[in-house]
Amino acid sequence: MAMKANYIPLPKSQREPVAGARLVAPANPDERMEVSVRLRRKAKRRPASERHISYQQLGESYGSDADDVAQVTDFAASNGLVVVEANAAKRTVKLSGTVRAFSAAFDVQLGHYEHANMTYRGRTGPVGLPKALEGIVVGVFGLDNRPFARPHFRTFKPRAGAEGQFAGLSPLTVGKLYGFPDGDGSGQTVGIIELGGGFRPADLQQYFTSLGVANPKVVTVAVDHGTNQPGSGADLEVGLDIEIIGALVPKATLVVYFAPSATEASFGDAILDAVHDTVNNPSVISISWGGSEDEATGQFVDDVNSTLEDAQKLGITVLVASGDNGAADMGPNEWDGKVHVDFPSSSPLVVACGATRINTSGNTLDGESAWNQGFADTDPQVDSFGAVGGGISDVNTPPPSWQANVKLPASVNGSPAGRGVPDVTGNGDPSSGYSVLVDGSSTVVGGTSAVAPLWAALITRINQRLAGRVGFINPQLYSSAGAFNDVEIGNNRPGGGQNPGYDATPGWDACSGLGSPNGNAVLEALTTK
Repeated sequence: MAMKANYIPLPKSQREPVAGARLVAPANPDERMEVSVRLRRKAKRRPASERHISYQQLGESYGSDADDVAQVTDFAASNGLVVVEANAAKRTVKLSGTVRAFSAAFDVQLGHYEHANMTYRGRTGPVGLPKALEGIVVGVFGLDNRPFARPHFRTFKPRAGAEGQFAGLSPLTVGKLYGFPDGDGSGQTVGIIELGGGFRPADLQQYFTSLGVANPKVVTVAVDHGTNQPGSGADLEVGLDIEIIGALVPKATLVVYFAPSATEASFGDAILDAVHDTVNNPSVISISWGGSEDEATGQFVDDVNSTLEDAQKLGITVLVASGDNGAADMGPNEWDGKVHVDFPSSSPLVVACGATRINTSGNTLDGESAWNQGFADTDPQVDSFGAVGGGISDVNTPPPSWQANVKLPASVNGSPAGRGVPDVTGNGDPSSGYSVLVDGSSTVVGGTSAVAPLWAALITRINQRLAGRVGFINPQLYSSAGAFNDVEIGNNRPGGGQNPGYDATPGWDACSGLGSPNGNAVLEALTTK
């Protein structure tokens, strides 16, 4: 359908239906919804060349221009939309209105789609913008509410007849195996992104008491009307994140940003709100959610990367799980025969965290292999699928400068050279997973979702030791090979065999990154460089 007169397509906003979904009816024109409109950065002088800047400096030099905000609010008023929030520092104008009003304002047709695994309000084609807003508006999120991200955890499910019963490891045990430097997180704040689910305070109290550590202060922040709402499968993700971090840094403040859904809109707003949280001011953010980058719109990738640039300027270290579906980044029934990396772990502005299976000898680490239970469930002890995500980004290209000295493999898909994932790894195989207490039940959980909070706790201890912020650490990590336990065994091929994927090798590889942490050596690397 032709676009309205005096309208242009918003770059990188193109949408297609979810594969296998069908349009069953137009969206209810009277349904109310909220949309986040992201604006360009202002063209203004940059602040002095401090390594890390303040929120005020960030807003003054990298926020949106007041005139741009005014133009968008005027556009909203002329189209019957209500401005819920206008925040120049966050480059965001949030709008509320009906499907009818939004459809007219952004020249889209919204429909009700059904799929075997979901129903959603969707659109096809690009978002339309008045020519007067060309270049001013760089993203529009929330018109389409299909889910994008998924949590990256796997539970331990022993096969019937498997010998013994693994009870799971304490995060404290894993921290000791990796030589974490001393610290309890005093004076530190860690942000945790959650896209649904919740926690029960009684579970946390019981869990931390059982470990003999203090119950950490946990603060919740609502994003897009999200709340701490236990009672769904996402509770395991929430509990895993809080309990790993809280066990290792019990004196830190843990701020959990609850968004209501796993859509691009909610995910992007959650990351934005965490990075721009001037009240709680986290220095570390842990993200255990993500989706295959080929399913993300280009405007979403650009938007999240832009927010992560803000995090870098503020000195916030962002740790992201690399995915639990191997190099395919899709489950056995979804695999398209190609490989994909997970986003936002494929952003060049985060520390992407893979997962291993660890072996121990007493209280000593005795080797690791890349986590891969495979589509075929080849582990005789475990009845579940899962494998570490990793590979070469098809979207975030070319590779970042700090990966120049590692041998990145060619993309299996034949795409141009891109950012390699993951950067680091750590214990995450459910077979060597973590004992957590969620919804009143003890469960053994693994996945790359366990490794992002593990590394977040390590960086929090290091920030405490250094009485500062290490910030974006990838350049230091990639020049400090001695700070890691190299992982040379395993692969992340879906189903193993000759299927496309990547092998663990000496040095960096696309399933274990640089390796797992030698905690005190990581502290030294971040202290001296």
